[in-house]
Amino acid sequence: MYAIDVTGLTKRFGDKTVVDNVSMEVKTGEIIGFLGPNGSGKTTSIRMMCGLLRPDAGRGSVLGFDLEKSQLSIKKEVGYMTQKFSFYEDLTIEENLNFVAKLYRLKAAKDQVRSTLDQLGLTTRRHQLAGSLSGGWKQRLALAACTMHRPKLLLLDEPTAGVDPKARRDFWDEIHHLAAEGMTVLVSTHYMDEAERCHRISYISYGKMIAEGTIESVIANSGLVTYLVHGEKLEGVSALLLAEDGVEQVAPFGASLHVVGTERPALERALGKLEGRSGITVKPGETSLEDVFIKFMSDSKDNMS
Repeated sequence: MYAIDVTGLTKRFGDKTVVDNVSMEVKTGEIIGFLGPNGSGKTTSIRMMCGLLRPDAGRGSVLGFDLEKSQLSIKKEVGYMTQKFSFYEDLTIEENLNFVAKLYRLKAAKDQVRSTLDQLGLTTRRHQLAGSLSGGWKQRLALAACTMHRPKLLLLDEPTAGVDPKARRDFWDEIHHLAAEGMTVLVSTHYMDEAERCHRISYISYGKMIAEGTIESVIANSGLVTYLVHGEKLEGVSALLLAEDGVEQVAPFGASLHVVGTERPALERALGKLEGRSGITVKPGETSLEDVFIKFMSDSKDNMS
């Protein structure tokens, strides 16, 4: 039932605990967004789950294999796409995929490469050097390489950083296609719109798991209240509100401000000071995932300091 079922994962480097008692359950075929600030332990957690790092504490299974005893078996069934483009830039797309096919000892390797090129729209560019590709095409090559051996679990570490919106959408369409075929996907990202494309999210902050669930449940459980302030020349309004009790966040969105807090009465008292200002309107708004993300970051302490 679970592609990932781990409990109490902990990893230390020297006297610093980078991942602290992290537990996670991911069902087969789910797409899980793994969120958190830089340095929060996302990459270290992913590397433990795919067998590249041995936990200092904790237990569990990945794809039915024991996390401690069967790391090699896990590696064979996992596709791992790293943050940094990690293929040979002086080889063509096709040559890179041929190399990967040999690493995995794929049968009928040429046919597998040809099929993968076609599936991800790389056939017409197969003779192009990897180093000459744009960010979006490099991303597509990386996805092709880590899915060609038909893994059961796909681990993606901030895969769309620096990629244009069209390439990102095409990438996510392919991810949902793979998940519909039964592949499980765990993807770390800083993009809130990408997190909203996931079935569920897990938020880790400086080594500790803070929240898990659907987007709707994580937002609802955050306890945040949001109001929208509309008008012109809102710079002074922003500064005024930030000085008031009950106001935790003020963020500009076009010609409006998102004003966020956890105590509705205190927030409404602060906003009440805007009554009578010409051209200023205040109305209830919807709390966004970004608002929750900022709250989690504000409430957490950097474990490396």
